[in-house]
Amino acid sequence: MPSFRTTAITPAGETVRAVIEAADEAAAIAALRRQGHIPVRAEPAGSGFLAGLLAMEFGGAARLSAQEVANFTRELSIMLGAGQDLDRALRFLVDTAPNPRVRAVTDSLRAAVRDGTSFAVALGRHPRSFSRLYIGLVRAGEAGGAMVSTLDRLALLLERSRSLSATITSAMIYPALLVVAAIGAIALLLTQVLPQFVPLFEQNGAALPRSTQILIDAGDIVGRYGLFMLLGVILLILAIRQALTRPGVRLAWDRLLLRLPVIGTLAKEALAARFSRTLGTLVSNGMPLIAALETVREAVGNRAAEAALEAATLSAKGGAGLSRPLGESGLFPVRTIYLLRLGEETAQLGPMALRAAEIHEENTRLGVQRLVSLLVPVITILIGAAIAGIVASLLLAMLSLNDLAG
Repeated sequence: MPSFRTTAITPAGETVRAVIEAADEAAAIAALRRQGHIPVRAEPAGSGFLAGLLAMEFGGAARLSAQEVANFTRELSIMLGAGQDLDRALRFLVDTAPNPRVRAVTDSLRAAVRDGTSFAVALGRHPRSFSRLYIGLVRAGEAGGAMVSTLDRLALLLERSRSLSATITSAMIYPALLVVAAIGAIALLLTQVLPQFVPLFEQNGAALPRSTQILIDAGDIVGRYGLFMLLGVILLILAIRQALTRPGVRLAWDRLLLRLPVIGTLAKEALAARFSRTLGTLVSNGMPLIAALETVREAVGNRAAEAALEAATLSAKGGAGLSRPLGESGLFPVRTIYLLRLGEETAQLGPMALRAAEIHEENTRLGVQRLVSLLVPVITILIGAAIAGIVASLLLAMLSLNDLAG
């Protein structure tokens, strides 16, 4: 009888792994359920090494990517909107899952729902895939009997957030490749091309120009200590990331980021888009303003903005409104503050926040395009100038040899 490596969640919420002998995968899953566990994965124990590496999940249960969560939410919203009950909708998602990871999480959710657990509680068993914001919205939708509209708004929120992040990331790929190519080309010239001429200069005893000597010395340093320098850069990056986990350092960094000349303006637009989209979704879904602000505070991803939202929450609790303390913080664009104030005055805070999100998302996309349009020629010019400088120094040295021979 074949063996299956299984991963399951106990009623206490602990992850257990075991090898079970069963006729097939379905029988192994059924055995786990008879033990009171929630199956997460069951795969043949004889899977290849590469398949094991691809399926491996470090640190516990399977984790869905942001795109997979957005697709899951949209498809579930469509199925429920078509009149399917939650169990049949989840079964459809299990059958059409694009990969084993999504299938395992969806099957775990379906098993929990079939056992009488609420959908929000079932989602809470997968904190690595579903955020507190996600679970809170689903809980509110279940309580209000509006799961379809809740999931539809949640899917839109996830899709817009993912689209904005993808726009920024994809736009930065080309400048990053240019920088890497520039560093590689300069290192190649210094360590491989320039040293070929050093014996010729030494044999003729010519006095090299200062710029040529500097480049030769730089190439020698890079050739000897290049790997150590690369390791030092990696360690420095890791040290900075570790330092940013400290609240005080992260707060100072986030404030500095928002005050930079060009990057700061773009960061403010992206922050305003994320904040207003999340706030508008929560308020439009019927969540009270105070609870919505506390949830948004965890989702903005900027410590300086979190402090401003904490002050705004205290102001809202006292009945003084939301827009004034946010405006005093100076972290959000004026347009955001104006639209939020208008929403408060007209009792349309949710729709106005969503309208502000659309404006800031578009501004962020345009800002990224302008930044890339500026960076690419600047980087190209710097690359050309650096290579031209190296070639010019080499030519000056060659001319000095010709003068000596003359």
